[in-house]
Amino acid sequence: QVQLEESGGGLVQAGGSLRLSCAASGRTSSIYGMAWIRQAPGAEREFVAAISWSGDTIYYADSVKGRFTISRDNAKNTVVLQMSSLEPADTAVYYCAARRVGPIATMTGYDYWGQGTQVTVSS
Repeated sequence: QVQLEESGGGLVQAGGSLRLSCAASGRTSSIYGMAWIRQAPGAEREFVAAISWSGDTIYYADSVKGRFTISRDNAKNTVVLQMSSLEPADTAVYYCAARRVGPIATMTGYDYWGQGTQVTVSS
């Protein structure tokens, strides 16, 4: 089993920045890739970004390209989502997810999920 714990959400004004972190624990050796997936009120879950556990493969949703950066810290088993130029449309609960096999650029197939962290962007 893998446990995921997100942190770093909050309230920010449009144009501002936030940094989300996801700490993985447990059988982290089984992780193939990790992703951030968000869900806005009344909407379906939306893929945001993903990174392979090796860090050599990264994907972004078109809606966040150029504004969000995903990275990982091998020593800390942590994945970070640096968000800048935030827009009200980015308001959502952001979930960290991990999977044991690829591909990583699809929302289906993620085996482990965190509880989510709220990001609210005011206009």
